[in-house]
Formats: sequence, C-alpha cells, structure tokens
Amino acid sequence: MAMDAGELQTLIKEALPDAHVEIRDLAGDGDHYAAVVISESFRGKSRVQQHQMVYQALKGKMGDELHALALQTSAPE
Repeated sequence: MAMDAGELQTLIKEALPDAHVEIRDLAGDGDHYAAVVISESFRGKSRVQQHQMVYQALKGKMGDELHALALQTSAPE
C-alpha cells in the first residue's frame, strides 16, 4: 500500500505546525520518499531526536504504508 506525498506532508505539519516541509517521491511509486523538514522544534535536539520526532508524526505508517524515507532535518538558520 502506497502513501500520497500530500498525506505525508500533512502528517508532519500536524505534528510540527511551524515546519517547512519538502517531499520528493524518489521512485514514483509512493513508497520511497525524501523529505526536508525545517522546524524550530528541532533546535537543541540531536539529529536522531529530530528524526524520531518526524517518525512519531507519521503515526506508525513508516514500514507499513511508507517503505522508505530519506530525512534531512534542521532548525531554521
């Protein structure tokens, strides 16, 4: 089962309302995405903690509806 890029963006924005989110479908199959997420919520957090916040936003869809997600996260400059 594939996931729509819009749904992916919506889930992230619901959890991190201030986030700037860019989603790219890497394979055109709705299963492999790259995401850039920039949020003030990430300030002071390690890269692992930032990625965990994004995975939590996906509400268990990672590994089910979404097979692969290459993440690039940061706080705004």
